[in-house]
Amino acid sequence: MSRDAQGLNKALKLVQNLRAEFWDNVLVPGTDKDYNKSLEKAGRMADSLEFAEIMIHDALNRFESCGGHFREESQTEEGEALRDDENFSHVSVWEYEGSGKRPKFHKEPLVFENVPLSQRSYK
Repeated sequence: MSRDAQGLNKALKLVQNLRAEFWDNVLVPGTDKDYNKSLEKAGRMADSLEFAEIMIHDALNRFESCGGHFREESQTEEGEALRDDENFSHVSVWEYEGSGKRPKFHKEPLVFENVPLSQRSYK
């Protein structure tokens, strides 16, 4: 599995368009007198679309290859994943800021004391 900036930007636009279409066309039948399974499903779909957009922002922000996150722009001459520990040795989280707004990025550095970071080879 691999990804590149072009494909991720395309995916971001597709998800944003799908979210807009969802909110323009969502129909939730039922009444306030019963447990409304349709409302639950609509809420889950809305959450999933927001989450998908945030995940794409995260993938676009990570300009390295590490584990299952293979960026085609970040590989060795032999085609192996190329890590960037100087810029990506952190734990991060994205904060949803609302529809149409870029999520806010938060990070905390990771400190490795017992296990040295190293370039992996899958060959």
